[in-house]
Amino acid sequence: MEYPDLSALPAELREAVTERDSLNVFRMIMHSPALAPGLLQLADAILRGNSLPDQLRELAIVRVGHAYEAPYEVHHHENIGRLVGLSQAAISAAATGSTEGLSKEEAAVLRCTDRLLARHTLSDAERTEALEFLTVGQLADLVITVGFYQLVSNFLNTFGVTTEGEISPY
Repeated sequence: MEYPDLSALPAELREAVTERDSLNVFRMIMHSPALAPGLLQLADAILRGNSLPDQLRELAIVRVGHAYEAPYEVHHHENIGRLVGLSQAAISAAATGSTEGLSKEEAAVLRCTDRLLARHTLSDAERTEALEFLTVGQLADLVITVGFYQLVSNFLNTFGVTTEGEISPY
C-alpha cells in the first residue's frame, strides 16, 4: 500500500507526522485523516501517560506484536523496551510467551496479555494475581494498552507497513 501524499494534508497533520520522526506508521495512518488526530492522541497517552512501569508496558506491547505477527511493531517496541531497561531475557520471552526466567511481575504481565489476546478478558483469579502487584489503574492501563496495540498491529499488517526508508530514532 502506498503512503498518502502528505503535501495534500492539512498543515496540522503534516506537522503531527514530522513531530513523530516521520515514522511510517504515522505516515500510513494519514490515509484516515479524520481519525488520525484521535489515534495519535491515544498513542501518545499510552506511551507517555501510562501508569504501568515502562518495562511492563513495553513487554506487553512486544508480546502483542509477536502474537499478531507484526514485525514493524516488534522492531520499534523492542528498541523502546531496551531504552527503558527491558532485559533481553524479557524481550526474548515476549516472542514466545514463555515466562521462564522472568520476574513474578513480568511473568504475570505476559500471562495477562496472552489471556486478553486469547479470551478477551481476565478471570477473577487472573485479575487477583495481577492486582497483587498492580493498582486497579495500572491493570486498566494494561488492558487498554493490549487492546490499542491489537488495533495498531491489525493496521500495520493490513497496510503492509515496514521500516523501509525510515531513519531510526533509536
